[in-house]
Amino acid sequence: MAPPPPRGLVPALLWGLSFIVSLPGPVRLQPSPIPQPSPPTEPHPCHTCRGLVDSFNKGLERTIRDNFGGGNTAWEEEKLSKYKDSETRLVEVLESVCSKSDYECHRLLELSEELVESWWFHKQQEAPDLFQWLCSDSLKLCCPSGTFGPSCLPCPGGTEKPCGGYGQCEGEGTRGGSGHCDCQAGYGGEAFGPCARCSGPEESNCLQCKKGWALHHLKCVDIDECGTEQASCGADQFCVNTEGSYECRDCAKACLGCMGAGPGRCKKCSSGYQQVGSKCLDVDECETEVCPGENEQCKNTEGSYRCVCAEGYKQIEGICVKEQIPESAGFFSEMTEDELVVLQQMFFGVIICALATLAAKGDLVFTAIFIGAVAAMTGYWLSERSDRVLEGFIKGR
Repeated sequence: MAPPPPRGLVPALLWGLSFIVSLPGPVRLQPSPIPQPSPPTEPHPCHTCRGLVDSFNKGLERTIRDNFGGGNTAWEEEKLSKYKDSETRLVEVLESVCSKSDYECHRLLELSEELVESWWFHKQQEAPDLFQWLCSDSLKLCCPSGTFGPSCLPCPGGTEKPCGGYGQCEGEGTRGGSGHCDCQAGYGGEAFGPCARCSGPEESNCLQCKKGWALHHLKCVDIDECGTEQASCGADQFCVNTEGSYECRDCAKACLGCMGAGPGRCKKCSSGYQQVGSKCLDVDECETEVCPGENEQCKNTEGSYRCVCAEGYKQIEGICVKEQIPESAGFFSEMTEDELVVLQQMFFGVIICALATLAAKGDLVFTAIFIGAVAAMTGYWLSERSDRVLEGFIKGR
């Protein structure tokens, strides 16, 4: 605070003068710097080349119905060349390819004008796609769809569906870019393999890993859940690590708890097995008398045994009894009554034939007549009873 002014006119004036001199000079405010707009990003040469080709094709469509104009057009087209493929048309198209303010287009056209002329006069038939021939094959500025970079590497997710179809592959279709997937809203970058989010196409460009994988030096390394508490398997199961996960598999039958597959990885042996060296092997219970029943014998099984009847015996009501072998029956015991009747009649017929032959004293004429009569009687008898006899044969009666 300034001291009070002294009393008296002269001292007061002197005090006021010294006070004014002691005041600081005027404060000058520095104007805020005017923000400078960031320089516009130059388009990738591939995009410039694509724009040039698109404009060139539009020029061709615009001049498709033009001709030389003035003079004798028919004579010029006949003697010189068709306007469709003439230098005149090419020049007219090229004059309007680039807008006046498009510096990149003019620069690219200047560099590639000879290539465009070569395509126009010599390459159109074998390479009708100017963009492919000029931008990709000749100038090497562009890549096929779904690829990127100097070597046209496939985008993450493949060339058919880059970035899983839910994002944009950085540099796709050009000879530049990192191949990083710029995902759409609500989608994570399923770039490749175990990587959930990445900054590029290489294995070492991962930023975040999928479940079951851990990020280590920008690479996704599989987590061995079997070596941690993350695995949860049953008492009679063992853990097998897989890529990004694990599996629980059943122990061998010989094991009561195990650390891996097979009878050599058992913690303890199951009932019916015994430790032999490092393995649990089956116990042969049949080496001891374990089947007390009469006429029984022991049959060993895996991890157990069972009692069966000895050969020639069968089990009836829990007891092994000797099997009864039926006595062999006579030849006629299984024949039905109808079959026996037929057989008897045939037997008597044969006897009668034999007696008649003897009575005729060997006369063949009488013998033939007699046999014919017997045959007629037999045929009549069969015609009357054949259905019944056949039915008896079929039904076993």
